[in-house]
Amino acid sequence: MTELPTGTVTFLFTDIEGSTRLAQALGTGWPPLLERHREIMRSAWNAHLGTEILTEGDSFFVVFESAPAALAAAVEAQRGLAAEAWPSDAAIRVRMGLHTGEGLLSGGSYVGLDVHRAARIGSAGSGGQVLVSAAVHALVEGDLPPGVSLRELGEHRLKDLSRPERIWDLVIEGLPSEFPALRTLNAIPNNLPTQLTSFLGRQRQLTEARQLLTEGRLLTLTGPGGTGKTRLSLQIATDESDRFPDGIYFVPLGTLSQADLVLPTIAQAAGIIEPGTDPLSRLTEFIGSKCVLLVLDNFEQVIDAAPQVAELLGGAPKASVLVTSRSPLRVYGEREYPVPPLGVPDPRHLPDLEQFSTFESVALFVERAMAVRPDFAVTGANAPAIAEICVRLDGLPLAIELAAARVRVLSPQAIMDRLGDRMALLSSGARDLPERQQTLRGAIAWSHDLLEEADRRLFARLAVFAGATLDAIGKVVFDPGEHGDPLDAVSSLVDKSLVRQESEPDGEPRFRMLETIREYALEKLAERGEAEQLRQRHAAWVVDLVEGNAPRVFGDEQRVVLDQYEVEHDNIRAALAWALENRHAETALRILGATWRFWQMRGFLAEGREHADRVLAMPDTGDLRDARAAALEGGGGIAYWQADMDAARVWYSEAVELARASGDLSRIANAIYNLGFTYGLNRQDADRARELATESVELYRQLGDEQGIARAEWGLATTSYFFRDYQQGIDLATHAIEIFRRNGDQFMTAWALYILAVCNQQTDPEAMQRYLEEALPIFIGNGDKSGYSLIFDAFATLEWTNGDIPRALRLAGYAEATERSAGTGLAEWNREFAGFDPQALANDPANAAFFTEGQRYDLEQATAVALHRD
Repeated sequence: MTELPTGTVTFLFTDIEGSTRLAQALGTGWPPLLERHREIMRSAWNAHLGTEILTEGDSFFVVFESAPAALAAAVEAQRGLAAEAWPSDAAIRVRMGLHTGEGLLSGGSYVGLDVHRAARIGSAGSGGQVLVSAAVHALVEGDLPPGVSLRELGEHRLKDLSRPERIWDLVIEGLPSEFPALRTLNAIPNNLPTQLTSFLGRQRQLTEARQLLTEGRLLTLTGPGGTGKTRLSLQIATDESDRFPDGIYFVPLGTLSQADLVLPTIAQAAGIIEPGTDPLSRLTEFIGSKCVLLVLDNFEQVIDAAPQVAELLGGAPKASVLVTSRSPLRVYGEREYPVPPLGVPDPRHLPDLEQFSTFESVALFVERAMAVRPDFAVTGANAPAIAEICVRLDGLPLAIELAAARVRVLSPQAIMDRLGDRMALLSSGARDLPERQQTLRGAIAWSHDLLEEADRRLFARLAVFAGATLDAIGKVVFDPGEHGDPLDAVSSLVDKSLVRQESEPDGEPRFRMLETIREYALEKLAERGEAEQLRQRHAAWVVDLVEGNAPRVFGDEQRVVLDQYEVEHDNIRAALAWALENRHAETALRILGATWRFWQMRGFLAEGREHADRVLAMPDTGDLRDARAAALEGGGGIAYWQADMDAARVWYSEAVELARASGDLSRIANAIYNLGFTYGLNRQDADRARELATESVELYRQLGDEQGIARAEWGLATTSYFFRDYQQGIDLATHAIEIFRRNGDQFMTAWALYILAVCNQQTDPEAMQRYLEEALPIFIGNGDKSGYSLIFDAFATLEWTNGDIPRALRLAGYAEATERSAGTGLAEWNREFAGFDPQALANDPANAAFFTEGQRYDLEQATAVALHRD
């Protein structure tokens, strides 16, 4: 990529006047004309050493190292366009704007107010016109191309910029020189406040909201404090200014508390000096048939004035009203637009820096950080911390701006480390903003203080949930014996933008708070003295949930059950954390015992191991034999999947002791079955592995437990494989799979297919391929990440056996990346046993690219390679 100029540079923005109309009118004739326009423009840029930064549709963004070069390029482009023989009904006329300023780079492009100023100057002109700022004028006044002069157009307020700009246009000899008045805020009566910072992102929201304002005359932007409703409303108003030539009036209502003061305040903002005793009539008379836009900001605390606004619109047929509020007005004709948080990146999968900087939240953080530290830039080192900041602040513009201001003294990593107490960290906003916008706490408290007591109680209690269904809310939030409708109760908080409503896969509603709001609500819960009681109820609900789901993990609903675990994972974490902090050992043990399979299958083994270490180390659990036994099986299973056989053996051995002490043959058989794997996998003790597996089979036979017999036989088949008794492994797995299929156990069917596959590697590669192809969709269909990582590893081994090294390394690369992500460690044992060493092969420069390519695959790509569909 060409190195971009920095320091003082000149920005040039262009776009075609009436391009949408031309595209619609010309149809297939439009693309050739658009391309010819680009050729003419690029010829001019290249002739004067311009660097093309961005081309979107019919627009250009170009940067020049000198103002005279930029101006000469613009003149040459206009002359070239004028000389072109365009169709008589399709002459292409381009408006251009130039501004000189500081070339600040971020993510491979330019950022900062100077870029926005250049863009706004360009958009103010007409087709065929070249506008230049005062900065450009000062640099080119004595160095104009022949036949070119400058004409002053006066000082103009540009949309979305704080200070006015003195503007000149070029008079180019031989080209049209008479143009309409500039499209700036000067041309329209308005009292829109000037903005000291640029408006970033939100293009989709701007487009959607502007469309709603076109379709109706009353639009309400809703959302919690800090989402940027006011800023978005001002941007909509400035962008829509051409539609309201008779005036745009911004009416801040944040200081009002009486609904009957709303209309007089609107009248005052519109310039009506004496609204009299009937402000509605006076306003209706004043507006009449004028095309005006009223922007009513912070309507939530005067919501009782909503009918008066509707009545005003009824008497002013060409007026429109744009409202910002934390709750809708609920009047006829209202369109509501919930303002979402800014888009955030996934900290676990960061794109390259250029794409990373296009996330709205990141762009906002960077620009506001550069305002306090001009040398600030996104780097590979600080990008993960910036991403985490944006995510943990829920993409809320106010919170991100407050965090970015801390860059003056803290690095992004240091800011992230302090986000455990968001409210304290984000407590120093600009002094000239309303108090509620100076701190994150102030923004949320503003909404909270407007709530009725019943809503305040519910708001605080809901904070125990990291998202909840109506059923869960009914079981935890309401007191025993209390009768209430969870939907009615929570809908009030949804209306007030303190709770967000989402949909579960089955269409049922789910409700959650943004984490920034939830932190405040937890403070309120503690202040009410209800935190311990509600957290205990919440933990009990989690225990019921996971213990009810644990047996279903192996049934026909495996995918649905695992998905539910995933949806409720944050609730499970919260309940387990509470149990550990408060020494509720039984709760912690039961959650571990009923959740470990989810952690194993869905790739959370490292997290599961941290939980297991802490839970199983809790003191005073000797009397909780059943709960501890289940938790020991969970801890042992997690350690086994991590290939930590020593830890697995310790925990599984204690589980065997507890099972034998219980005298329950089924528990003994299961515990012995588990322990046997720790001796068989690394081939440390063949006799002990077979002894345990055989004992498990015999116990299940005594019980007449067909499913248990099949599981134990599968375990013995696995042991047979590791001790190279392949035929016994095939025989045992073949018998076991018949039972698994008959009982509809997809989970164990898939694992029996896996053992059949690896036992056939040496003698029948075609059979191995068939078994793997049958097992793979089962694991993928259930989202069993640990399972399909081993299947892909086996596919890689098969391709190595068949001599297809490139395919083997691609599959091994994907399997290795998946294993690393999931935290599994078993594949290494399998590869070592098979004699397949992909790392050694990848060390050959001729092969390295194949392994790296596979590491970048997604699941669909890897599946296509494994099944030879690539």
